[in-house]
Amino acid sequence: MSNERIWPQQLEKGILDLGQGLKKEPHGEAALKEAEARYQAILENIEDGYAELDLSGNITFANVSYCRIFGYSREEMCGINYRRVVPPQNAEEVYRVFNQVYRTGIPNKAFAYEVVRKNGTRRFIEASIHLITNEEGRRIGFRCILRDVTDRREAEEELARRGSHLMAIFRSVQDAIITVDHEMRITEANKSAIGICGLDVATMTGRVFNACPIQCDKSCCEVLQDVLRRKVTVREFKIQCRHLDRPQQMVVVTASPLLNLDGKFMGAVLVIRDITRLSDLERELRERHQFHKIIGKSRRMQDMYALLEDLAHLETTVLISGESGTGKELVARALHFTGNRAQGPLIKVNCSALAENLLESELFGHVKGAFTGAIRDRKGRFQAAHRGTILLDEIGDLSPRIQLKLLRVLEEKEFERVGESTPIRVDVRMLALTHRDLKEKVRVGDFRQDLYYRLKVVEIVLPPLRDRLDDIPLLVEHFCGLFNEGFKKKIEGVSDGVLNCFMNYPWPGNIRELKHTIERAFVLCRGRYINPEHIPQEIREFTAIRKASLGRKISEMPEDFLIALEKAGWNKAKAARLLGIHRRTLYRKISQYNLVPPPEFL
Repeated sequence: MSNERIWPQQLEKGILDLGQGLKKEPHGEAALKEAEARYQAILENIEDGYAELDLSGNITFANVSYCRIFGYSREEMCGINYRRVVPPQNAEEVYRVFNQVYRTGIPNKAFAYEVVRKNGTRRFIEASIHLITNEEGRRIGFRCILRDVTDRREAEEELARRGSHLMAIFRSVQDAIITVDHEMRITEANKSAIGICGLDVATMTGRVFNACPIQCDKSCCEVLQDVLRRKVTVREFKIQCRHLDRPQQMVVVTASPLLNLDGKFMGAVLVIRDITRLSDLERELRERHQFHKIIGKSRRMQDMYALLEDLAHLETTVLISGESGTGKELVARALHFTGNRAQGPLIKVNCSALAENLLESELFGHVKGAFTGAIRDRKGRFQAAHRGTILLDEIGDLSPRIQLKLLRVLEEKEFERVGESTPIRVDVRMLALTHRDLKEKVRVGDFRQDLYYRLKVVEIVLPPLRDRLDDIPLLVEHFCGLFNEGFKKKIEGVSDGVLNCFMNYPWPGNIRELKHTIERAFVLCRGRYINPEHIPQEIREFTAIRKASLGRKISEMPEDFLIALEKAGWNKAKAARLLGIHRRTLYRKISQYNLVPPPEFL
């Protein structure tokens, strides 16, 4: 016989077919014995138990597998009543099933119940019960085919137990957990999603996530869409929900692809952690030394951090002004990457680097043939920044024509490419940077007044480094760490003498000048600390002059002006920087003290 496993349904059909075959056999004794032998061989070689019982429930025949399931020999098995191998609490249920088969004649398939083996252990079986009738159709007993399903049942119970345990964890975790399928339909959501998102779990399951009536701006939808599109994990993305009931709610979102046991992609899981309280405590109780990549702990920087937090999630245009080297671009990047558009593009355009025609094409794009050299259609920076942020550096250098087109983009959110009349709509947040005095440019007619006030919805004025000297030690430490990594050195920092020079220098080039000063020192320094000989001479000389004049009024020290002028080669701007005064003050003192340059400087 084959060792191929025969399933109960196949066995039942085979036995019934065999019975019909026996009825058709010739009445010869040899043929009958041959048929019985085939019947016996089938029964003895199947893995499932087979038994016949009389109407009282006594076993009249059992195959080898049936005896093995109960742990009895064939001699012991035959004659046993079913109640002997069924626990008392299950006996009535088993009787009811057999009785129903007897009364209706309809087989009962896959009836599961517990049995007791000879050694007292218990097993679960799954049985199919059929009625046996004689040639006259009279009921004479039962035919049972059963299988030991103990291992399967225990595995199912363990799986159910683990599933219940995981579901308990899923429901009790404080973070909101939401799973979606490929089309962003919600498949599961835990109880915390109700509190954090205002999501009605009972009614939202099966609905598209971004179509659900959630009381927030649904910023996390973009994160989910990104995960579904790219099938990569997005970790620790900070969002201000702008929830109607909790407008200050801050959350951290992590979204990951959802895979089944075979590793097949089946959607995404979104985990949302409410950090509102933590964010408030951070703002109120801890002095921050850094925001995004901006370094500083001074009072002016703390005020700016607070303003940046308020502006990050707003769509308003921001004008960022300040002297060259103060970090305007860092502020713009912080506004983008801490806001709702962080997943979108950040496009930078230097408005002073291109001629008017080239800048117009760069900003708005052009179509083929719009001008000489336009050999194909080109998408402009505004179009590339759709759903993101565009950063316009040195906006004070724009021509009047570009200013007019820019005003239209700000007002109407649309523009035309060069050589085309069809308007293109864009969703872009604009950040404008300048080191120029735009108000003065408006006064003299070089900058449109309407554009100026449209840009200056909110203005962030960055303080020069000389007005935030308390931040210099932090900046020095930051740049030392940066250059240690870049130069593969282990310089521990600057000496006290160098730090004293830094704290007394006016830094006309601001943070950029400080960065380049430290970079120069890293090139020259071979020891553990940066010393005065590693920094530029003008910084050292300025400190020396400053010390010489300490304790005296500026009106009483004409010799200091002369020393500074000689050191600067009578370059008045450089001498003013050495003295730490405005150039106009220096001109006034030259006139006051009748200071005359030597012949070689005339």
